[in-house]
Amino acid sequence: MESISISANTPARSAISFSGVPVYIYATVLSSLSIMIGLIWDISWHMSIGRDGLFSPPHLAIYLGGVTAGLFSGFRILKVSFGGTEIEKQGTVRFWGIFHGSLGNLFCVWGAIAMLTSAPFDVWWHNTYGLDVTILSPPHTVLLLGMITIQFGALASVLKYQNDKSHQENTPMFNLLFAMSGGFLLTMLFTIASEELSRHEMHNVSFYKISAVLFPLFLVAFSMAAKSRWGATSATAVYTIFLMLMSWILPLFPATPLLGPVLNPVTNFQPFDFPLLLIVPAFLIDVLVQRMRSKNAWLLALALAPVFVLSFIAVQWPFANVLMASKGHWLLGTSKWYFGSDPTWEFRYAFGPWMETSGMNLVIGLLTALAFAFLSLRTGLSLGRWMQQVIR
Repeated sequence: MESISISANTPARSAISFSGVPVYIYATVLSSLSIMIGLIWDISWHMSIGRDGLFSPPHLAIYLGGVTAGLFSGFRILKVSFGGTEIEKQGTVRFWGIFHGSLGNLFCVWGAIAMLTSAPFDVWWHNTYGLDVTILSPPHTVLLLGMITIQFGALASVLKYQNDKSHQENTPMFNLLFAMSGGFLLTMLFTIASEELSRHEMHNVSFYKISAVLFPLFLVAFSMAAKSRWGATSATAVYTIFLMLMSWILPLFPATPLLGPVLNPVTNFQPFDFPLLLIVPAFLIDVLVQRMRSKNAWLLALALAPVFVLSFIAVQWPFANVLMASKGHWLLGTSKWYFGSDPTWEFRYAFGPWMETSGMNLVIGLLTALAFAFLSLRTGLSLGRWMQQVIR
């Protein structure tokens, strides 16, 4: 049986730990998981049932993640600030002249405060304006910012200990925690942009331009910052497995629409979107970063941009045809359909002419996506190098 230990010999070993990893890091990473389960479940709830309340089960899962991350991180801040040694305090960031906490602790506390602030704001918004018709309503934006901040906090907490040379014997566990925290962050980005990244958009060049802005930045940052050689691939694997499991598990449970009009009388929770095939460009990014890590950052970004765009479109464009042809197959989650939408719509499993980009518009659009990917990758390389230096 693994032991839980407490020691105060070094800053890296001053916290209550399990298998050499501080317990609060497990708590923050699992909080990120709870947030993502609740968020995907909440989207499915709105597609399947419609009516919810502040204390609906998905909301409780979301807020459980926020409260857990905030409490564990807040306790850690208070413990170090008022009961920590000078050596412990040296491994933290001082703020407000009194408190000491790691960067991850601060992110988690700020994120938890933002999430809890959004709850009454969301209730007032619904009472005043009715149901949301978009993911990014003002109260949801505050909530999403809080959730993302907690996810950055989980990642920063892992980085603080991963980058500590005294923890090298725990590298396999930190590799797993790094992959999980990075994968949940990728899932959050995809969820926020999911209205523009659905299967109906996969033959539209805007899909690839949006993807080129969002994903390369974090894929290359994970590749640079991970102690594993496969930082981007492992994080993308977590993203892929998590979304597939959610798409397969949610439809196993019954759900009945409680709002009208009901044009599509569903009887179970609707799945979320099947994950994008980001694991292919992630693998290629890892391979190139391993070989070109020491190169000039601008040249590396220039080399990686076409790799991302061309590999992604090479797998995602034809896979869109597979998704459309599946016509509601459980494996790919294409049975998803809002209860208020007509299930007989002729383009439910087909691309409408306005959904597809071709000819010169496609060429120009992909060149634009290349430029976006280049800028995203260059920013991501700087982010990755900063992540390598996080020790507080």
